[in-house]
Amino acid sequence: MASPTDEAIKIITGHGGTIRTGEALARGIHPRTLYALRDNGALELVARGLYRLVGLPPVGDPDLALVAGRIPQGVVCLISSLAIYELTTQIPHRIDLAIPRTARYPVCAGVPMTIYRFAIASYQAGVTRRDVDGVRIRIYAPEKTLADCFKYRNKIGLDVFLEALDAYCKRPGASMQKILEYARVDRVETKIRPYLEARA
Repeated sequence: MASPTDEAIKIITGHGGTIRTGEALARGIHPRTLYALRDNGALELVARGLYRLVGLPPVGDPDLALVAGRIPQGVVCLISSLAIYELTTQIPHRIDLAIPRTARYPVCAGVPMTIYRFAIASYQAGVTRRDVDGVRIRIYAPEKTLADCFKYRNKIGLDVFLEALDAYCKRPGASMQKILEYARVDRVETKIRPYLEARA
């Protein structure tokens, strides 16, 4: 019979190698087992409440892992999201993060971030989960990201949106209809439509 630590490692491995304390407890890992794995060097603490198996390849973006651990309500958006989907040549120097308009301003010391307060309907629409270097993050779907980039074009630049849209259009399964649906949530449907029709 497998020991509690072996069983925990199996569960965490099946979870992509990283796990939050709450997720570990929900999957039957006892706090004592979790802390034993940390203390014996099998697990490393990436951020408060976020553990990662030692021996995995290095995290490509440690700031992203830190933010995912410390600001669970945050959703990666705009240029940061485009970069993850490889829809931009921009190199993000800050993490763009969406939070609900009424949420408390998050603090993540030492991590350069730009916080965007989204209306609740926009904040909730198009949220998906993705593993980045073994860390599970919340990120907007590509189509929602494009709609958001158009909405914030005065801040990030229309050229950033157009470049991303052109890159997206070359991909199999590209859907102008999905972008329009998210643009409707963002209240920019009428203004974005000519740009989409030009590429249909």
